Amino acid sequence: MNLFLLLLALFTVLPGSWARCFCKVTGSLDDCACDVETIDNFNNRNLFTKLQKLLSSDYFRFYKVNLNNPCPFWTDSGHCGLRDCAVKPCTANEVPEGLKSNSHKPSLETSKHTEECEMAEKLGAVNGSLSDETRQALLEWNRHDDEADRFCMHDDEDSPHAQYVDLLLNPERYTGYKGPEAWQIWNSIYEENCFKPYTVQRPLNPLVSSSGESEGKGFYRWLEGLCVEKRAFYRLVSGLHASINVHLSARYLLADNWFERKWGHNVTEFQERFDEELTKGEGPKRLRNLYFLYLIELRALAKVLPFFERPSFNLYTGQPEQDRENKELLLGLLHMAKSFPLHFDETTLFAGDKKEAAKLKDDFKLTFKNISRIMDCVGCFKCRLWGKLQTQGLGTALKILFSEKQIETLPQSSSSKPSFQLNRQEIVSLFNAFGRLSTSIRELENFRTLLSELKTEL
Repeated sequence: MNLFLLLLALFTVLPGSWARCFCKVTGSLDDCACDVETIDNFNNRNLFTKLQKLLSSDYFRFYKVNLNNPCPFWTDSGHCGLRDCAVKPCTANEVPEGLKSNSHKPSLETSKHTEECEMAEKLGAVNGSLSDETRQALLEWNRHDDEADRFCMHDDEDSPHAQYVDLLLNPERYTGYKGPEAWQIWNSIYEENCFKPYTVQRPLNPLVSSSGESEGKGFYRWLEGLCVEKRAFYRLVSGLHASINVHLSARYLLADNWFERKWGHNVTEFQERFDEELTKGEGPKRLRNLYFLYLIELRALAKVLPFFERPSFNLYTGQPEQDRENKELLLGLLHMAKSFPLHFDETTLFAGDKKEAAKLKDDFKLTFKNISRIMDCVGCFKCRLWGKLQTQGLGTALKILFSEKQIETLPQSSSSKPSFQLNRQEIVSLFNAFGRLSTSIRELENFRTLLSELKTEL
């Protein structure tokens, strides 16, 4: 059975629903000045191909991650035993030497190490009685300052359990991981980490019996009554969830037999997640939240340009020519991001009373850190890998957006202590997370085309 016939057979169970996934995914987005069509054109015609080329390079395809952290919130019921849930880590000789070498850390890690040593030497010159323990404490304080700026928990890259993973060989796609265990992850995120009171029932919660259309109306009355920051937080989480569901629908296991394993677009799966009627109006809202998340991360890329423009920054892999070409490609992408005409205005967030804004920002940060910890509860290792990467990438984007002053005052020389830092793990997750969103926007165009073609055939 060819792909068209398979899709046609699946699609016949959903008559008359050709355009319902996209009928309300158009026009201006809430809480910002941009519109869906501008994003589609910018991403699909200008940015997507260049970004995919960058992400295929050695610097960005190898991600170091600890997939063996225990779940900190509930007793783990075991890991997914399906073969598509597994992750194949890299062997030692598969990772470029430049990424493994502690003496040639990319980004600011080299200069940071040098600065810390120089600080210790200066302190030693002033007071030779300083112990090794005291000097180590000073270095730990510096690391603590950096940790305080982060919006997510980071794996310890020096942990013996951390391994390099080739993201191109472990793509995000449908694995078969579903049911109560998967629902528990998202339920914990939405119910306990989106500032929502338990008395407000979330629409289509698979772990709670439905009370009809009133649950949706009550939820959105509550959501619209929130401050813009908390409303934005929910939309970021919903957008991330939507993006993941787009990937699973676009890279679905269509055939699995002795002759082949075929991955491709499953229109029925896509409709079950996003069709307006089948999702009681939720699907189009989810897709609009995906566009909102895209704008947030795009804005972060535009804001972080000065960090990467510094002569002292290198995408170091130990391959000089490739490293130089990749930096040029990266800077071209960031200038393209900066040229986007309708950026999200992050100054609308945390703009009220300074004391209240500071507390709200701390709550925002702590809640998102909690979500990043929930990723260690995902039973499917491949889902855990991409969940950790994408939450870390979004956390890095938020760190950038709220570090504008520090980025503007970055020194051009590596001899001065930087006021803003990104390590390699943050850089790789930032661009790959945005790459997932860019791919989702591109796949929406593909699904529009498939739906239109199927409609014409019938």
